[in-house]
Amino acid sequence: MNSFRSVAKHPIISLIDSVTTLKELKQIHSQLVLNNLLKNPHLLGQFIATIALNNPDNLDYSNQVLDQCDNPTLFALNSMIRAHSKSSTPQNSFRFYKKILQSNHNLSPDNYTFNFLVRTCAQLSAHGTGLAVHGALIKHGFEHDPHVQSGLIFMYTELGCLSSCHKVFGKIPEPDLVCQTAMVSACSKCGDIGFARELFDVMSMRDHIAWNAMIAGYAQCGQPREALSLFHLMQMEGVWVNEVSMVSVLSACTHLGALDQGRWAHAYIERNKLRMTVTLGTALIDMYAKCGNVNKAMEVFWGMKEKNVYTWTSAIGGLAMNGLGKKCLELFSLMKHDGIHPNEITFVSVLRGCTVAGLVKEGCEHFESMGKVYGIEPQLEHYGCMVDLYGRAGRLDEALNFINNMPMKPHSGAWGALLNACRMYKNMKLGELASRKLVELEDKNHCAYVLLSNMYADNKNWEEVSSVREIMKARGLAKLPGCSVIEVGGEVHEFFVGDNSHPRYDEIEMMMAEISKRLRLAGYVADTNPVLFDIEEEEKEDALFKHSEKVAIAFGLITLKEGVPIRIVKNLRICWDCHEVAKKISETFKREIIVRDRNRFHHFKDGDCSCKGYW
Repeated sequence: MNSFRSVAKHPIISLIDSVTTLKELKQIHSQLVLNNLLKNPHLLGQFIATIALNNPDNLDYSNQVLDQCDNPTLFALNSMIRAHSKSSTPQNSFRFYKKILQSNHNLSPDNYTFNFLVRTCAQLSAHGTGLAVHGALIKHGFEHDPHVQSGLIFMYTELGCLSSCHKVFGKIPEPDLVCQTAMVSACSKCGDIGFARELFDVMSMRDHIAWNAMIAGYAQCGQPREALSLFHLMQMEGVWVNEVSMVSVLSACTHLGALDQGRWAHAYIERNKLRMTVTLGTALIDMYAKCGNVNKAMEVFWGMKEKNVYTWTSAIGGLAMNGLGKKCLELFSLMKHDGIHPNEITFVSVLRGCTVAGLVKEGCEHFESMGKVYGIEPQLEHYGCMVDLYGRAGRLDEALNFINNMPMKPHSGAWGALLNACRMYKNMKLGELASRKLVELEDKNHCAYVLLSNMYADNKNWEEVSSVREIMKARGLAKLPGCSVIEVGGEVHEFFVGDNSHPRYDEIEMMMAEISKRLRLAGYVADTNPVLFDIEEEEKEDALFKHSEKVAIAFGLITLKEGVPIRIVKNLRICWDCHEVAKKISETFKREIIVRDRNRFHHFKDGDCSCKGYW
């Protein structure tokens, strides 16, 4: 028998909704008792289910009502399993499953029972319990139920067991749309994007949920171009687009630094009157901030009627990454004044804000407040931020002392921050220590070797440069090729170091020659120290000038209208020479240049940079 069959609610029970207070609930309960209605097991089941499912704050009350019931219906017990599976106490679902099994009224779990239980296991991330529930549903004969099958796929996805998803899916002779969509989502989330697309392409029917799952998969797997391409196809096929679709689209724009496409997505949301949920608004803030348009990010932030801790954190982080440390701290103060409790991620953004503003004292105070005021245990990332804070301020000994006094084993983030600071302040001895520690933790981390090599090159210690590069060669390590992305007219262009395959490369080369000529007249001298020492100086300069960000800037100069900022996203940290060249170009060509590298934003304008020399 279907425990969730459609039965009209009693008019009194229908009064209960998501805003019903506990006092009102007790008044309704009294009326039901006075009218002798709760002696009917089905009406009692309706009452319990309605309390449980309408408002999680009233879940304890529904528990109390059910505890007074001698013979609860399967519908009531399933409703309690369902309500608890969505609550902060999902483990309590099994208490009601036990009641079904121990019932004296011939109750037996049905497909809904197991569908809710597998979702409970997903929320609990309980692998062993999930296997036990899977075994129980097979024992009761529900392994072929489509709802249960899709639930199992969802459960194993949340548990990170893609092979189990494939086993469940492989045993379904004719999977329905829900199962197929669940499998597309599973493969997308677990990184098997190829199989997800194959399955998506052969689906005879695809609703907006399937499209959203596939687009989200591309965005999450670091394939933003494919995500945007599929979204455009989704529109062409007339599939309904909702806020879930747009969150993935904005994520793809964020990853690419594609501000024009991000603006278009924002306009699409407004034009189609999509509901501005907290999640969607937060994604918009994140997109604008990570595309370097912090003013627009804050405009969206202040325009949102409802904000949660993630919204505030996204805005605070956006200000920090764009070099606006003091404004970041001002917003954090407003957040606390608004009664929003910060989380771990909030404090990462706050500490980064202190770092970019050089506010060591304030950073230490905020770090201390994490545990003392908010009961948040600092994690490795927070310790890394503190090392970066001391390092950026040139307080290298304090940075080292902080690492040595960490309550856990120092991680690569902490040693990497110290190594970068050592290079900036030319502390060779401490830099060698930081590099050695970093390599001990991550012997395949090419960045540690490259930074150390560059430090030796800065000191013209070519013997040590050779030694480091020989070690890299022996260990099969190579520096990751630089890649810079620039968006022009809604189209994203990628440039790799030394690559001349772009269809407009002849024009780019002419512009690069013009840049070189103007910079020489302005007194620019290339910093060739980090370049291989066994080639001629002229060749070194040529190698430097083919760095991907310089090529992207040249392309921006020939394609973007005067006054339009040149926005670039780079996969690596910008090198010192490219940093100085960008400053010179911003002054010589009167153009604003915004570079988002692996570490932070650099806003170049009138010969200056927002990072104030520390990058």
